[in-house]
Amino acid sequence: MTAISPRKRSAQRCFGGIQGFYEYDSQACGGPLRFAVYLPPAADARLVPVVYYLAGLTCTEETFVIKAGAQRYAAELGLALVTCDTSPRHARFEGDDAHWDFGQGAGFYVNATQAPWAQAYRMFDVVTAELPTVIEQNFPVVPGLRSIMGHSMGGHGALMIALREAERYRSVSAFAPVVAPSQVPWGEKAFGGYLGEDREAWAQYDTVSLLKSRRFPGVPLVDQGCEDAFLDAQLRPELLAAACEAVGQPVTLRMQPGYDHSYYFIASLIGEHLAHHAAALVE
Repeated sequence: MTAISPRKRSAQRCFGGIQGFYEYDSQACGGPLRFAVYLPPAADARLVPVVYYLAGLTCTEETFVIKAGAQRYAAELGLALVTCDTSPRHARFEGDDAHWDFGQGAGFYVNATQAPWAQAYRMFDVVTAELPTVIEQNFPVVPGLRSIMGHSMGGHGALMIALREAERYRSVSAFAPVVAPSQVPWGEKAFGGYLGEDREAWAQYDTVSLLKSRRFPGVPLVDQGCEDAFLDAQLRPELLAAACEAVGQPVTLRMQPGYDHSYYFIASLIGEHLAHHAAALVE
C-alpha cells in the first residue's frame, strides 16, 4: 500500500502519554476518515504493541476515548490504543443519515457490495488493512503486534475480524457484542442494505456462522451486562456460547449482573480487558 500521511487534528497530554486525534484520506472509503491514537509514556523510548477498539452504533472515534477511561490502564500496561470512526462521514448518499442504525455511524465493519454503499462503506478493509498500515507507518508501534476489541456493533466487528484474520491478532475481547447479526434486527437491516438479500453472503460477517469453519487460537473474552436493554432482541450471547461449545472454540463469556449497555459498563471492566490483551501482547 502507498504510504499515507495522516493529518493531526489535536493532541493532549494524558496519563503521561499523548492522546491524539487524526484523519487521513481513505482509499477504502473514498474520502477523509478520522481516527484517534493514545500513545503511552513507554512509546517515548520504544515501540509498543497496539490494541484496536471498534465502537458501536452512532459512535465516532472519540466516544471510547472520552468515556471509557482506558488511557490510565494503557499507560500502566504500555499499550497504544487506536480507535476509528464507525463509518464514512463525507459521503452524502440519499438516506445515509436517515436512521441511527444504518448508514452514517453504522458501517457494521463490512465491505458493502450494494449500490450506492459499495462506493464508500468498506469498513472491513479499513480495520483489517488500511488503518493498521497507517498506524504502523506513522506511529511508534511494533509492526504486526496487535489485538482487537469492541462494543456492541464494534464487538461484532472485533469477534468477526478476529475469526477471519486470526493470524493478525494476538487476542480479542468484546463488550455486549452482536454475535449473530444475521439473526437479529440490527444485523438484518444492515446486512440487507449493504450486502443484498442473499443471506449466504452475510455469513462471512457473522461470528456465529463463521464459527462453523473458523477458530481463534486464543480465548476470546466477552462481557455482557445482564440488565442490557438489547440483550434478548439484538445481542443473543447464548448463540455465541452454543456455537463455541459445538465446535470446541474456547471462550470466556461473563454475564455481569446489574450492568447495562452503556459506557458505565465498559469503564467498569476496561482495565480487565486491557490486562487480557497485555497478557498476549507484552513480551
